[in-house]
Amino acid sequence: MTSVSQAAILFVGHGSRDIGAVEEFHQLAAHFRQRFPDRLIETAFLEFARPIIADGVKKLVDQGAKHILAIPGMLMAGVHVKNDIPSELNALQAEFGVKIDFGSHLDISSPMLKAAQARIEQAEVEFGKDYKREDTLLMVVGRGASDADANSNISKITRFLEEGMGFGWATTSYSGVTYPLVDQGLAKIHALGFKQVIVFPYFLFTGRLIKRIHAWVDDYASANPAVKVVKAPYLNDHSYVIDAFVEKLQELEQGHPNMNCQLCQYRVQIIGAEHKIGTPQESHHHHVQGIGTDADHHHSHDHSHSHGHHHAHSHSHDHSHKHDHKHDHDHGHSHPSSQTKK
Repeated sequence: MTSVSQAAILFVGHGSRDIGAVEEFHQLAAHFRQRFPDRLIETAFLEFARPIIADGVKKLVDQGAKHILAIPGMLMAGVHVKNDIPSELNALQAEFGVKIDFGSHLDISSPMLKAAQARIEQAEVEFGKDYKREDTLLMVVGRGASDADANSNISKITRFLEEGMGFGWATTSYSGVTYPLVDQGLAKIHALGFKQVIVFPYFLFTGRLIKRIHAWVDDYASANPAVKVVKAPYLNDHSYVIDAFVEKLQELEQGHPNMNCQLCQYRVQIIGAEHKIGTPQESHHHHVQGIGTDADHHHSHDHSHSHGHHHAHSHSHDHSHKHDHKHDHDHGHSHPSSQTKK
């Protein structure tokens, strides 16, 4: 039986036109309901899928929630975590008169690295009994963002996996926005001569980008039959991923959902992103909020929604959300946090 005496939990996802991705995100909430049966728990999405964030907050408030812990279901702190979601939560906190604390992204942690290792080990079985990691190249694929800080974390994960698991070589590529894209990365590493390649999408859920990655891998494999290429499963709802989300919930409840502010492009000068310092915080996803998935429209409508976000984000980081990530975004770029700034 759920109780309103404890803070409610709202999982906020990116959203997708792919119904499979939406269903997998809802499964995340199902896992949390099993671990926390006495808590009110809902999901919401930034774009495309429903319920949108406002609907998720309203649903919790209608059930009696007075305090909501909003957890981003995202791997890295790109513009959605630093800007779009917090700005919406700030407005909703004022609209509904409810306290909303915003947590941090999953980031790099021991549980997440263990989940990545487990998914890669699942793929290694396909190479057979004579398989050797030292003869194998690992490619880790990130989503890609317009924030170099988020992109660099994928490279860091690649390095942890390369050294920790003992691969012969490892490299990083992305599904979009930045470079190298997967097809470019595969072309570059081909000259190294590895005959065994594992491509591991460091993604939480399925979707169009996973399908795009797989298509690139299939094209490379077809063009290079002498190379055995294996596609590792994405992270999905591995138990270690759920453990990582639990850690983020605990950090938020303890009042220290940490985010790396030292390299925040809205707070300090980062090469190539100097124009973003201090830009006001506002969401740029209203035009795609809740417009539906492919299942709703019965056709593949590609809105070409580029996440390069080259429009100058007004990052007024001061989410009246107790969003204190232990990062003082004085540049007017505020995150709803666990120490609300009044």
